[in-house]
Order: sequence, then structure tokens, then C-alpha cells
Amino acid sequence: MGIYDSVRAVAGADGQGSIDWDAAAEATKEATPPGDLALSGADRQGYAKDVRDARERLRAVSGLDFETPETIELQNRHHWVDANVSTLSRVLAPLDDRPAALPGVARRANTASMAVSLSFLARHVLGQYDPLLLAEGGEHSLYFVHPNVVAAADSLDTEFERFRRWIAFHEVTHAAEFGAAPWLQPYLEERIQDAVLSIEDADLGALGDEGPLGEVMVAMTAVEGYAELLMDHAFDEEYEDLRRKLDARRSGGNPLTKLMRRLLGLGLKRQQYERGKAFFEAVADQRDLETAALVWEKSENLPTEAELDAPAEWVRRVA
Repeated sequence: MGIYDSVRAVAGADGQGSIDWDAAAEATKEATPPGDLALSGADRQGYAKDVRDARERLRAVSGLDFETPETIELQNRHHWVDANVSTLSRVLAPLDDRPAALPGVARRANTASMAVSLSFLARHVLGQYDPLLLAEGGEHSLYFVHPNVVAAADSLDTEFERFRRWIAFHEVTHAAEFGAAPWLQPYLEERIQDAVLSIEDADLGALGDEGPLGEVMVAMTAVEGYAELLMDHAFDEEYEDLRRKLDARRSGGNPLTKLMRRLLGLGLKRQQYERGKAFFEAVADQRDLETAALVWEKSENLPTEAELDAPAEWVRRVA
């Protein structure tokens, strides 16, 4: 396993699509150690208890009616790669119908770019609620990348059980949002595919606030911000030290790590957390948590780009 094998996998990218997903997955795994997934019975029970406790606390605090996935998946990094390649291949499938100049070269370049991105993310993702976009039957899943949770807790010098519980609560908040808003998954699916096709057509309007990508960004800002609000009310102990340490870890690293974070837009994700949280905190302070939860009643209740910075305007419109 190593860089040579990863490059060889990309060089062998084949097929007719814009990305050779089998080659991308193989290259990613060659460049990424899977990590140790030898869990004790106490570890498995701990994850399950954290998810159960989070579900009960979030229902009590938010008043939302939602279900979490029937089972949780404890993954190593290679398992996470397989799950996300499956989702990404569905989301980006419309590109396969578009002709490309020098298709073989473009396919290898796209495959290499995807493998680099996946390898970086596979080493850093801690947990993930996945609504499995474009999957049949509205499926969803809850993952924890155990080797990354262990490594992060160690690097942050914090107790593993406490850190694991915090991550579990955060991911279950996302399950609560999608569970309470059955319209959210198809809403995102439609706009993500519109954005993919528009960007491929060099439609710069897709990148603006009013285009499909702008609508996705606003929706995800609401998703991340509301999750942060619920975490503040639902988690059963103070956790500002964990957030501060994790933020410092995410902004640190060597120059290559910082470059990858910028290229993957991970700085924008942090901005989504902060902007969305400020919006919902203002709504809850002006009214209450029940008013904030109105955002999930229907897609028309999502804040607009302008309302994210003017929460009182959203309250007047929706409540």
C-alpha cells in the first residue's frame, strides 16, 4: 500500500464516465491506511448508548418528531471511502452523459482529483449522518470512523469517551433535522444535481446566491447552525473546550494540510457553523426553540441569504 500503487490505480482509470469510481476508490485506499477497528464490547455499547441518549435528549429539548437509522456503522477509513464513493457516484452521475474533450485524459484527471480529496477527508472525518442522496427509498445512515475518533481524542488530549459522546450528539442532531423534514433530502438532491449540470455548462449564475448552489449553501448553513443550537441545549455537560480544541486542530497543520482544507472548502463549512448558529441563537433569543424549529416545516421556511444576517426578518415572515 502506498503512493506508487495509488498512482498506478489512477493511471489505469477506465470506462466511459467522467470519473472511474472503482479506480478512485482503489487509489484512495492505497494512499490511506484503514486504521484499527478492533473495538471492545464496551466501545460498541458506548457508541450505541451515546446515540440512544442523544436521540432522547434531542427529542425532549427540540420537540421534533424524528427517527434515527435503525443501526449505526462503526467504520474504518476504507469503509468510509466505499460509502461515500457510492453516494458521490450517484450525485455526479449526470456528468457521465456530457461529452468531454480528450475524454481519457479528463477521466484520469477527474479520478486523480477525487482520490486526493477522498484520501484527505478519510483521514479527518469523525462521524457522518448521511441521507444517502439519490438512493431509493429515502435511506439514511449514521457512521462513526472509529480510528479517526480515537486519533482526534488523543491529539486533543481529551478523554475518549467524552469526545465520542460529543461527536455522537452532533451527528444525531443532523438525523433529527432530516427526520423532522422529509422534504429536505429531495430538496437538496434536486438542487445539487442542478448545480452540477449548471457548473459543467459554465453557467456562472449557478455559483451565485440565487442559483442552485447558493440554495444548497443556504440550506446547509441552516442545517449546521440549527445543529449547533440544539447541541448547546441538549449535550449533558459543558463542551466549549472541545469545540475550541477541535477548531484549533482544524485550522492548524502543515502547509499541505492547510492547502487541502482550502481547496475542499472546509473553511466555508466552519463559516456555515458560525453564521447558522448566530442566526438560530438570535431567533431563539427573540422567541424560543419552537420558533427556530419552524425552519423544518417546509422548504419555504428556510431563511434566504439576506435573512441569515437579519433573523428578525425571518421571524416576521415565518412566525
